[in-house]
Parts: sequence; structure tokens; C-alpha cells
Amino acid sequence: MSNTVIRRIAASKKALAGSVVALGVAGSMLATVPAQAAPVSAKAIAQQMIKDPAQFAAFDKIISHESGWDYTATNASSGAYGLAQALPASKMASAGADWKTNPATQIKWGLDYMNDRYGSPVGAWNFWSANHWY
Repeated sequence: MSNTVIRRIAASKKALAGSVVALGVAGSMLATVPAQAAPVSAKAIAQQMIKDPAQFAAFDKIISHESGWDYTATNASSGAYGLAQALPASKMASAGADWKTNPATQIKWGLDYMNDRYGSPVGAWNFWSANHWY
């Protein structure tokens, strides 16, 4: 394949960002660039898991304060880890073996924790608002 064809493919790929591109080259050669799916954010995963808007809003406030929606967030002084800042972090293993790397597992654990300890994410947020921890 010539450098001109390679440059055309690269330019088309860049211009169409994520679309499937097919370029006819000299009427006989066909080059394709597969589309890539955008990664799903932890927040989008939580929105799918928490159907009630008030419960999601409360969960969002807590996670925003605790980790900024960074599933690898680590508190340097305490060692708390993940979206919900579990301490010890290994507690999240009860939600799945992939707790270190899977935001969905961390969300499940965080929801279970909030429901068990405070009755709901809204209950957890009410406590967090008064104490700045939960």
C-alpha cells in the first residue's frame, strides 16, 4: 500500500472518528477502519443501576465528594479505596472478585453498604451532609 493511501486512510479515520470508513483505492483495493465503542463512565453505570432519580442524586453527591467518580481513588492517609472509599478496601470483594478494577462492582458494593447501614443512598447522604463522612 502506498504512503498516499495510508495517509488518506489515516485522515479519513481521524475525520470520521469512530465511524466505519471504506476507501476505494484504484478501484480494486478496499481498506476499512472498524468503529470503536466509547467506554462507559462509572456515573453512567450507576445511572443504569439506580432507577429512582432521588436515590441516584444522593448516590452521585456522595461519590462525587468521596472519589470524584474515580474508581481507583485512594485516600493516602487512611487507605480507603474506590468510588465509595471502602475501608478496608478489600471489603468490596463481597460484591465481586474484580472490585479493584470494575466500577460496576464498586457501585454494587456502595449501594449495598448505603442500603444496609442507612436504609438508602438518600439516608446515607443525609448522614454525610451532617457529618461529612458516612
